[in-house]
Amino acid sequence: MVELTFDPAEAREEVKPGDPRRASQRRLILSDKLFKLLTRVSAIFVLLILFGVIVTLIEGSIPAFQQFGISFLWTEEWNPVKERFGALAPIYGTLVTSIIAMLVAVPIGLGIAIFLTELCPQFLRRPIGIAIELLAGIPSIIYGIWGLFVFAPFLQRHVQPIIIDTLGNVPVIGWLFAGPPYGIGVLTAGFILAIMVLPFIASITRDVFETVPPVLKESAYGLGATTWEVVWKVVLPYTRVGVIGGVMLALGRALGETMAITFVIGNANRISASILQPGTTISAAIANEFVEALQAMHTSSLIALGLILFVITFFVLACARLLLASLNKRAGGG
Repeated sequence: MVELTFDPAEAREEVKPGDPRRASQRRLILSDKLFKLLTRVSAIFVLLILFGVIVTLIEGSIPAFQQFGISFLWTEEWNPVKERFGALAPIYGTLVTSIIAMLVAVPIGLGIAIFLTELCPQFLRRPIGIAIELLAGIPSIIYGIWGLFVFAPFLQRHVQPIIIDTLGNVPVIGWLFAGPPYGIGVLTAGFILAIMVLPFIASITRDVFETVPPVLKESAYGLGATTWEVVWKVVLPYTRVGVIGGVMLALGRALGETMAITFVIGNANRISASILQPGTTISAAIANEFVEALQAMHTSSLIALGLILFVITFFVLACARLLLASLNKRAGGG
């Protein structure tokens, strides 16, 4: 029997200085170092941009916070003539319209994704998927124009009167649906936002649903599970990180949307108990007034609104990260 031995010294082939392979090795090492440098510079560049945005917002909002203090956050009055400004009404409108949009868009988006991946016939999947992607590519100003001239009149004539008559007299929630049917308002803005973010939720959720290994679903069906049980106990737990990521992406779009909301919310700097009444958001207030802000305090107050929107978005993303970490930890512990 022949014994085979391995000598590292003999296996290591020395590349002589004149060998062409030495130049090739140098090029590979140089390209690798250049690649690392470019990726590092790109990452640092992103951080510098973020830092610059934060510094600009803080610097521009200092006069407003020095003048009004922390009460700027819970003051409703917004009077450019008297130079009295408060951020409560825009903050309220931003949060309420985003909540309405999520309440409408998330169930419908998940339903579309489940239908496309589990129930839809094969010949319909591609046309429906393309239609969803086309909805995501429509500019926001088109949604705003359509909402103002088509959707808002439809709500005013056919939907809001029914809502007022049926829900306006309910003891606990009636105050949410009180008042005349204007058509435009917080509810209309929430519906428009829901239509705008729906393609993001449906498209991302469909993509993550398709990553579920078929063997998991086939095993569940083989054990006698229904389609609902497969989706609820197999698909959603497996893809929860991607689903939450898609919802957070849609929520970020809803919080910062400007033009479409400006068209349909009514742009009233006040807080109304009824979601049928006009209101405003942070983005809409900035878009409407920034060009016409002649006083320094007016400009600083608008920049302060931008800083508040930045903080709200950061807080939402941070909560999403904590939620995902908690879910992963719980899954690992189980």
